Amino acid sequence: MYSFRNDYSEGAHPRILNALMETNLVQDEGYGEDRYCGEAIKLLKERLGRNDVDIHFISGGTQTNMIAISAFLRPHEAAIAANTGHINVHETGAIEATGHKVIAVEVNDGKLKPENLKAILKTHSDEHMVKPKLVYISNSTEIGTIYHKQELEQLSAFCKENKLILFMDGARLGSALCSEENDLILADLPSLVDAFYIGGTKNGALLGEALVICQDALKEDFRYHLKQKGALLAKGRLLGIQFLELFRDDLYFELAGNANRTAHILSEGISRAGFKFLIHSPSNQIFPIFPNTLINALETKYFFSIWEKVDSEHSVIRLVTSWATKEDRVYEFLEDMRKAM
Repeated sequence: MYSFRNDYSEGAHPRILNALMETNLVQDEGYGEDRYCGEAIKLLKERLGRNDVDIHFISGGTQTNMIAISAFLRPHEAAIAANTGHINVHETGAIEATGHKVIAVEVNDGKLKPENLKAILKTHSDEHMVKPKLVYISNSTEIGTIYHKQELEQLSAFCKENKLILFMDGARLGSALCSEENDLILADLPSLVDAFYIGGTKNGALLGEALVICQDALKEDFRYHLKQKGALLAKGRLLGIQFLELFRDDLYFELAGNANRTAHILSEGISRAGFKFLIHSPSNQIFPIFPNTLINALETKYFFSIWEKVDSEHSVIRLVTSWATKEDRVYEFLEDMRKAM
């Protein structure tokens, strides 16, 4: 059995494991105040071209979303998200558990636009309802689409004009930035969003996300929030070492490029076989529509997710490639698909 279910089935890139081994017996400070976290933060600031941002390493995406959003919002304030947004669907109500409502907006491409936000602000007009304050977006989105620069600029301008916090979930940011259709670079983000994170868990790290806080008003006492929510790790060095290795050169982008490249091979092969897709996805998640009979045949050899039912005879599946996906595994899937047809 081979898995196309997610992009975190493998452990970590060998360079990261080697770096962890080589530094294993070196003594250092705890709670992210070690030399490795310090060097990684300095390196990331250089990559971002901004020395005025705060960077914190957190173990996973859900933890990052929950801690950041709950820290940024006052008790009566709420987050706006696409209906497909991770905080709305796949985080077990983590945001709501902190006392903040998630206002979901129905969209067909996983992306929020200014007109979506206008409708929410018009509806939530007084103190008898929660106050929309934070706009949550994902890049790439949960259905594989990406934000282009103009879209993000428009969203950013609207948020600034309406005093909304713009927060980007970057669990799959590497895939978004390395997409052939992308026109953003990492250094664009600090001027466009108030906070975002660079995902490591789904791009070659054993675990870890790097939260970047760009707006000064959001920075104060953030380490207190980390500690209170159980995210200030005594062995925080383990996160710093990994990001240091990922960004020492272009490894982070090389790994994301592999995920996108293998997904593109899958997508092209499936398209040539005559199948359609739920949505155009230029990242490492693709959503082909297959006959249920074909899905049943492929399930004998591959793990993947059934995304949604189309009709009595067809369903959408999600195929996800990773930093470690080998091309021969992709071609093998396509050959097995053709045989099963």
